[in-house]
Amino acid sequence: MAELAGLVQRLEVAVGRLEAMSCSGGGGGPAASGAVSVYVEAYDNLISGPVAQYTALSQKIGGDVQKHAELMKQAFSCQRQLLVIASNSQKPSDSVLTFLLAPVSKVIQEVQAFREKNRSSPLFNHLSAVSESVPALGWVAMAPKPGPYVKEMQDAATFYTNRVLKDYKEKDKMHVEWVNAYVSIWTELQAYIKQHHTTGLSWSKTGPVASASGGAPSGGAPAPPPPGPPPPPMDLGRSSGGDSGATNRNALFASLNKGADITKGLKHVSDDQKTHKNPELKAKGAPVPSGPKPFAARPTAAASPARTLPPVLELDGKKWKVENQEGAQGLVISDTELKQVVYAFKCNNSTLQVKGKINSITLDNCRKLGLVFDDVVGIVEVINCKDVKVQVMGKVPTISINKTDGCHVYLSKDSLSCEIVSAKSSEMNVLVPKKDGEYTEIPVPEQFKTVWDGNKLVTTATEIAG
Repeated sequence: MAELAGLVQRLEVAVGRLEAMSCSGGGGGPAASGAVSVYVEAYDNLISGPVAQYTALSQKIGGDVQKHAELMKQAFSCQRQLLVIASNSQKPSDSVLTFLLAPVSKVIQEVQAFREKNRSSPLFNHLSAVSESVPALGWVAMAPKPGPYVKEMQDAATFYTNRVLKDYKEKDKMHVEWVNAYVSIWTELQAYIKQHHTTGLSWSKTGPVASASGGAPSGGAPAPPPPGPPPPPMDLGRSSGGDSGATNRNALFASLNKGADITKGLKHVSDDQKTHKNPELKAKGAPVPSGPKPFAARPTAAASPARTLPPVLELDGKKWKVENQEGAQGLVISDTELKQVVYAFKCNNSTLQVKGKINSITLDNCRKLGLVFDDVVGIVEVINCKDVKVQVMGKVPTISINKTDGCHVYLSKDSLSCEIVSAKSSEMNVLVPKKDGEYTEIPVPEQFKTVWDGNKLVTTATEIAG
C-alpha cells in the first residue's frame, strides 16, 4: 500500500506539471524545460502532499466540494507555472508582472464566484472556507511580507472551518479530515514561503527578463508592446514663441530688479472708484475682470442604478429563505418545524419574526434588521451585518457574531445561560432582563490584554483607557 500511495503522489505531481504547462500555453516557455529549481520542487511537494490529500477527500465528499476542489487544483497548477518562470527569469516590469499573474487571479475569482452561485448548497460552509482563504495565493505579489499575508487569509477561513467541525464532528469524520487537510495547505505554504520566498517571490538573478509571452495563457492576448522612447529633454532656452520668450523673460527679470520701485508703474485707484467705500458701484455692476474663468468641475455621468433583486420569502426544502427585503416591516415565519433553518440574506430596514422551535437562524449581510424568535435548538449566527437587533423570547444555546458592526442582543429569562461568541465585531451589547421587566444593557468587550504566565498565553478583557 505504501508503494501505491507513493505512485499516486508521483502521478499527482506529473498531472500538476502538465496542467501548469497548459496555463502557459502548452510549452515554449520555461515550463517546457526538464529541470526545475529547488523551490519549484519544494512547491511540487506541497501539491503532492496536502493539496493532493485535500483533493482526494473532496472527491470522496463529492458534489459542490469536489467541483470547488478542481478549481483549487487548477489555481495551484497555474501558480506553479509562475514559479517556474520566476526561477528562470529576472523580475519584469509591473505591466508584464500583472500579465503573468492574470491566470492565477482569474482562477481565484472563479473559486469565489462558485461560492456565490451556490449559496443554497448544503455544503455552503465548505465552499465559504475555501472562498474566504483562496486569496492567499496572491502571496506572489505581496512583498515584503508574503507569509503573514497567507496567515491572515487562513484566519479568515477559521470561522467556516469551525462550523464544518461543529456540524460533522459527531456525524462524519471524513469532513473533519477534510478540514485538517485544507488547513494544512496554508500552514505548509507559510513554511514554504519562509524558506524560499521570505520577503517576496524570488526571481532569477542571471536569466533573461521575464516576458509576457513566456507566461501567456493559451489563446490570450499578445504580449504588450515595449514602451516608446522617452520624450526629448526640455530646452529651457527656447519657447514656443521664438525670440519673444527670451525677450519677455529678460523684461521680467529687469522689473524684479527694480526692487521697491516696481510699484511705481501701478495705476492709483481713488476712493470714489473703490467698491467697498461706494456700495452704489456694486448695485450698478462693477466691470467684470478679464482673464481665465474659474475652474468648473466636469459634470460626471450619473451612476447607473444598482440592480435590485426581487424579494424572497419561501421554504426551500428545509431552509426558509428570506432575501433582498427592503423596508419590509412585519415579516413572519410561523409554520415551522424543528428540522428547519432560517437564512436571511441582504435584508435592510426590515423586521422578521420566527415563531415556534427551529434548528438554526443565520443573518448574512443585513442592515438595520430586527429579528425576534421563540426557540432555537442549535445556533443563531450574525455575519457581515450592521446595526441589527436580535431578541429571543424562549431559549437559544449559542449566538455567534462575526464581522458585524452594531448588534444588540435581547435575552429572555430562560436564555440567560446562552453563550455569545464574537469575532472581528464592534458595538455589541447584550441586554439582560430585570425583575421589573426592564433591561440592563451590558457592552461586549472589544479590547483584550494577553500576557505570558510562564506556561501559556492568558487573555483577559480590558476596558478602553481614557
